[in-house]
Amino acid sequence: MNEQEFRELSAGHALGALSPDDERAFAAARAGNPEWSQIADHDAETAAALGAQLPAVAPPAMLRDQILGAIAQAPQAPPASRDTRATVRPSTPDAARPHATARPDSTPVPGAPDEDDREEALDAAYTRRRKWQRGMFALVASVAVLSMIALGTSSLIQALSTPAEVTALQQIESAPDASQASTTFAGGVATVHWSEALGKTVLVAEGLPKLEEGREFELWFVRGETPLPAGTFSSRTGTGVALFGEQMQPGDLVAVTIEDAGGSPTGLPTTDPILAIETA
Repeated sequence: MNEQEFRELSAGHALGALSPDDERAFAAARAGNPEWSQIADHDAETAAALGAQLPAVAPPAMLRDQILGAIAQAPQAPPASRDTRATVRPSTPDAARPHATARPDSTPVPGAPDEDDREEALDAAYTRRRKWQRGMFALVASVAVLSMIALGTSSLIQALSTPAEVTALQQIESAPDASQASTTFAGGVATVHWSEALGKTVLVAEGLPKLEEGREFELWFVRGETPLPAGTFSSRTGTGVALFGEQMQPGDLVAVTIEDAGGSPTGLPTTDPILAIETA
């Protein structure tokens, strides 16, 4: 990738408009060319300044209705059984209560609600409580959506579209103990970035060979004489940014082999490494 191509990706990154593949290419190019970081920083500052000058945009009037409609159509929990809503009654006999008059249980009390009336009252109270709970949930959901709109659509899109490995690379580069080691291989260059404090390791490689159908690159930590699988990745463009699925230990050798999709079935490399990087 040349500088002009990086500038185009940098502008898209600042606006949160890159696809996941382009985000990986941008991160790889930035990591491999530290002198281009000033371009990305300038684009990010420019986008932020432009965003600050834009007037606030009110959310669409239909937004609240759509949220409430979605909540109303969502399945609701069935009403609790009568046993769970029953009121605990005192066990003191009528005769022991002050001014109580003993009467047979079968004698109805004039004006007192019967069992069906009590059940209907309980159901009505339960329904009112559920409506209140749904209303509160709708209010919270509306506030959350409006808050996201207030934060800016561009920032939200960028957060949702940034791959995990790119996010991890950015975190490592910002860590106080950020470290890296590089090597060249047939047709390309590779750099491993890591932070012991974060417990994260990311490989950035350019010039990777084209893979055959059903094949993937597999990451390895070689600890002493033992290779330990650490995840797989693929690349259609020859540029790869891969987050290791295991934590690196000081002195590990980082290697990449080409294996069947999903990784070596034996848990050991089946091909010679296409690259190896010493971290000690």
